[in-house]
Amino acid sequence: MNEFIQGEFDKTLANFNAMAADAGLRRQIAGAVSLCVESLRAGGKLLFAGNGGSAADAQHWAGELVSRFYYDRPGLPAIALTTDTSILTAIGNDYGYDYTFARQVEALGREGDVFIAISTSGNSANIVRAAEAARARGVKVIGFTGQGGGQLAPLSDLCFRIPSNDTPRIQEGHEFVGHLLCALIEQAVFPK
Repeated sequence: MNEFIQGEFDKTLANFNAMAADAGLRRQIAGAVSLCVESLRAGGKLLFAGNGGSAADAQHWAGELVSRFYYDRPGLPAIALTTDTSILTAIGNDYGYDYTFARQVEALGREGDVFIAISTSGNSANIVRAAEAARARGVKVIGFTGQGGGQLAPLSDLCFRIPSNDTPRIQEGHEFVGHLLCALIEQAVFPK
């Protein structure tokens, strides 16, 4: 057991060391913050979606922005498209699971908004369709994927490709970058 635990620590540390050494990742983070802040200052909103653990990230990050991250300030308009069971089941029943997020982007997304699309493989059909729907409406797309990027990467204005093919490592990287975005957006829109 101890060997497994140490191995997991080692893999996580290697992943974070690779991320920390990547100057391009820092530029991408700054670019994503700029896209989000520009949208929010213009009256836009941020839409988040993912499946499974990525759905939890979508809800988590939207919650950090609507409520608070490091300090008290006015709420920011952020919506997790993963939370309304009536909408999700209606779309799933009427159109199919692959449309659960695309239909919501069509209903809620406006030009100038930002869609944060989370898929460890980059190939989740419902996320890819939602990114396509976003692009068709002039909604910017920020992708969160693993190393390969999948089908989501070319649909994204910016794509965070965590340098791993191991789902837990990808999710850990997503959580770190997501927290950075929340902190930096908060600071930029409502300086302390």
